[in-house]
Amino acid sequence: MKKPSIALVVDAFVNYALGVLCLLYPLVAPALGVPPVENFFYPSILGAVLFGIGIALTIEFFRKDSGPVGLGLGGAVAINLTGGAVLILWLVWGDLGIPARGYAFLWGLALLLILISGYELY
Repeated sequence: MKKPSIALVVDAFVNYALGVLCLLYPLVAPALGVPPVENFFYPSILGAVLFGIGIALTIEFFRKDSGPVGLGLGGAVAINLTGGAVLILWLVWGDLGIPARGYAFLWGLALLLILISGYELY
């Protein structure tokens, strides 16, 4: 059994907090005094990835194996799924104002993230 790492837990919570802040960017940006953006697409995608990293770190913390393996496949799946899910939310409900080729590219990316995660879980 591996020794639990406090640094791993702290890092996970920092990533969760930063991820939530980025996902809630429109609500928190004025209070934080950070520059406004025209579209919240990029901050929310970054938030999803950071939140996924928090999940990956949590998985690593609770992993029973010992030895240095990094975040592993479970972490990669968590990051891909959170990023892909938020991207799909933007594609379905967001007003991105991009050309059809942009939507095609982003849908392809989102589906690739979901499919590769499903394959990795299989």
